[in-house]
Amino acid sequence: MSPDSSTTLHTTDSVPTHRRRAYWREALSQTFGAVDISVPEEVYSGTVRVSPLGRIRRVTVEGDPMQTLRTRRLIARSANDDHVVVMLLSRGNARVEQDTRDVHVRSGSLFVYDRARPLQLTFPEPFQTKSLVLPRHVLDLSESDLRRITASPLGSESALGALLTPFLSQLVDTAATYPQQTGESLARTVVDLVQTLTEERLGAAASDTPTAARISLLRVRAYIDQHLTDPDLTPDVIARAHHISVRYLHKLFEGEDITVSRWVQQRRLEQCRRDLACRSMAGLTIAAVGHRWGFNSAAHFSRVFRAAYGVSPAEWRNSAVLEAA
Repeated sequence: MSPDSSTTLHTTDSVPTHRRRAYWREALSQTFGAVDISVPEEVYSGTVRVSPLGRIRRVTVEGDPMQTLRTRRLIARSANDDHVVVMLLSRGNARVEQDTRDVHVRSGSLFVYDRARPLQLTFPEPFQTKSLVLPRHVLDLSESDLRRITASPLGSESALGALLTPFLSQLVDTAATYPQQTGESLARTVVDLVQTLTEERLGAAASDTPTAARISLLRVRAYIDQHLTDPDLTPDVIARAHHISVRYLHKLFEGEDITVSRWVQQRRLEQCRRDLACRSMAGLTIAAVGHRWGFNSAAHFSRVFRAAYGVSPAEWRNSAVLEAA
């Protein structure tokens, strides 16, 4: 196996100045649906990176100040617009207008918009966004509920919102280092978080609903990610930290078709796999990488790594080095 190379890159760097605006408009239209754009001047700089993640696409956009406009006319001429965009403004400020709402958002804000309805996005300064573009049915929201959450900062004031923002950012940045199945699993977790935040916004969550169990599961997952380096991270420790029984902890994972311990092991292996492919970690031995993520036994680490990925840690590191060369 080798690191993913399916990323599509659009950049104005090598485009003649007089063609940059048209090129940038086409790059954004291919990614987010047909748009008109206006920029302060003809000299423009921008980069779009798009990678597939199952049915979802992850997108990073960096650019100079601009305004994008998606009108009913453009929507009518477009195909395959049955998608929504979950967008994190990771740098800069923006103004978002959709469904009668007109809001200003700042760096660190997360919002949703619907490609099937008119939209205006304004970036008054250089910016960066990280987004997931997903089929509308994945969010499992009615038309009226979707209209109630578009163009509005989503959960920035809640604990779950604070959890979702770095999770989405990390997924967009690092999903290429994971096996496809793992990346898709992480994307489903992001979708779960968005659904839960949406239900909170709509007032649908209650302490005895399936939503509450999903919130507990997501919090447990976040705790696990924060403590992967602890070799003593066991179901008992996780349950105590969340003031729940071990039995209830196992029940939370029943619907995931994986045990708690296997989930911990899977997340550790993903981090090891990433580090083994990272040049800055080349000075660490394979055993040290495993130990860094909670594997006390080098032999056990090597065995479970091969079982998960079909190659040994050394073979994976070598393939990553050759790929980067």
